[in-house]
Amino acid sequence: MSRPVPSTEANSSHDVATSPNDASPSPLDAASASPAGINHSLAGDSIHENASSETDNNPTDGNDPEQLSRVVSGPPYSVFSKGMKRYIIIMVTFTSFISPMTANIYFPALTPIAEDLGVSIGLINLTLTTFMILQGIAPTLFGDFGDMAGRRPAFIIALSIYMVVNIGLALQDNYAALLVLRMLQSGGSSGTLALGYAVVADIAVSAERGKYMGIVGAGINIGPAISPVLGGILAQYLGWRSIFWFCCILSACFLVPYALSVPETARNVVGNGSIPPRWINMTLLDFIHQKRHPVPLSERPQPPKNRIRFPNPLRTLYVVFEKDLSLILVYAALIYLVFIMIVATLSTIFSDIYHLDELQIGLCYLPYGVGCCTASILQGHILDWNYRRTARKIGFTIDYRRGDDLSKFPIERVRLMPMVPMVAVGICTVIAYGWVLEYRLPLPVPLVLLFFVGLTVVGSFNILSTLIMDLYPQAPATAVAAVNLVRCLMGAGMTAFIEAMIERLGRGWNFTFWALLVLVASPSMYLVLCWGPGWREARRVRLAKKKAQKEEEQEGRGQALASEQHQATSEQHGPSLEGAHAVSPAAPEECSVVEVHAYTEKGVKANYGQLDNTIATARVPPSAVECAFPQEGSEEAQPGIKE
Repeated sequence: MSRPVPSTEANSSHDVATSPNDASPSPLDAASASPAGINHSLAGDSIHENASSETDNNPTDGNDPEQLSRVVSGPPYSVFSKGMKRYIIIMVTFTSFISPMTANIYFPALTPIAEDLGVSIGLINLTLTTFMILQGIAPTLFGDFGDMAGRRPAFIIALSIYMVVNIGLALQDNYAALLVLRMLQSGGSSGTLALGYAVVADIAVSAERGKYMGIVGAGINIGPAISPVLGGILAQYLGWRSIFWFCCILSACFLVPYALSVPETARNVVGNGSIPPRWINMTLLDFIHQKRHPVPLSERPQPPKNRIRFPNPLRTLYVVFEKDLSLILVYAALIYLVFIMIVATLSTIFSDIYHLDELQIGLCYLPYGVGCCTASILQGHILDWNYRRTARKIGFTIDYRRGDDLSKFPIERVRLMPMVPMVAVGICTVIAYGWVLEYRLPLPVPLVLLFFVGLTVVGSFNILSTLIMDLYPQAPATAVAAVNLVRCLMGAGMTAFIEAMIERLGRGWNFTFWALLVLVASPSMYLVLCWGPGWREARRVRLAKKKAQKEEEQEGRGQALASEQHQATSEQHGPSLEGAHAVSPAAPEECSVVEVHAYTEKGVKANYGQLDNTIATARVPPSAVECAFPQEGSEEAQPGIKE
């Protein structure tokens, strides 16, 4: 699967909730600083001319903001075709399926594993707690690494760890090994969660992000639907060890095609997809093609030189401590607690009430999973529809090509309003589910309620995840990692005492308590609706100042270094450099384009603009280009530096 043909312009910045000045430096800056940078700029002018002619040939209704947005102008948000986008989303959906599948395929085998290893159910439940702790921490590492080095290396490392650990789990025969390896298994599998949502932010603008988020969410939520069934079948007929062999084989089936054909999408690495990736971010097919048909280095734009460092999980705290984001994270975590409480206790409660075996218990997860998948797909279309409806209502122009500037768009209201009826129905359904189990009503009754719990509770959680990415587009993988960190740590604490809580309160009052807790916390979303836009604007201003300060520091260091190099070169070559003077570079030190001024004999300054460093000799560094210029009234250039 080959990459799209590089366009002459990369993207601007993310589809952002802040102004363009607030976005992180675009990889285009580094690419355009290559020897071909000026040609890129000239080619970009022709793109704008073609866009203008295309606009003239396709008149639109001036009263329809959505139609106005279809005018082609500037570089696209993503150069990937619709077919390639769908392929990327499908592959990411499969890889994102692994983490929830791993957590839920384990549930039907809890009792057989406890009996085989000679430990109590309480100790086996402790493996669920440690699994969730790593499920919260691992995405902070993989999310930061994915934003920094690219999605492909992060995906491949996560899947490789997962595959190897599953072999160890299938071969272990004591509780200590099970506990430790389950933690490592969680680390590998949960790394794909944050990366999956981040890929959606890489290739989809906010106006169409909902449907793609719905597809990835459906893949994530189909795990609770079918994995318990698979786990029940494998545990009953092949033994519980076969569960881990199955997970190992499945991960290999996903890893091979991903490594072969899924292109890099991280905007910090390839921009909008038009910047050629480094070798570490290439697909194997692209790498082989480049080896067979090499392109001279001077004829292709160079990828940005991102410094690779060890991932910093503390970067997630930047998201956690933002006012609006912290409220959303806590509320999403409460909703997730209801989700994990129902899933974690279903096998033991149904086994106690209805006396079901492993396979039958696995089948009981199906209604819940079907509800989750339905919610993900419907929620995506509802979010996109509400986005378009609000844009028409306020006269906001949707730009499907370059992405929207959300600084003046009520994205909080657009995302949260469809969630209100879902939360209301979900609270009532969870309460009813608890009392149905308390009074031991027939099995079909809780199964029907499980479908509506999946439809409403998981649908609400997915909407909040989408909003988090809209509000923090600078690092979407880090934003989703923050969601995972908060929800999993809180979920791990809850699973540690949920059995004791059910014994003390009873099933009915236990589920009622957690549902009412969500209701009590709901006014926090009203605060986000009212004050969220102001908090978002304050964050935009703060980050813009921080970025401007950083750029000034980089420019100062570049000027100082260029001045030192120019002085050293002048002392080395003496009179041969008279008549030419290089001023400060127009880009950081790694750039190869500088502004050069020539002075005539009469002392009149002649600005020769930006020149490519290829006209300088090899002895002159790119940051201090020295050239020969024609004297006033002469026709030929005076000789400059000679080899």
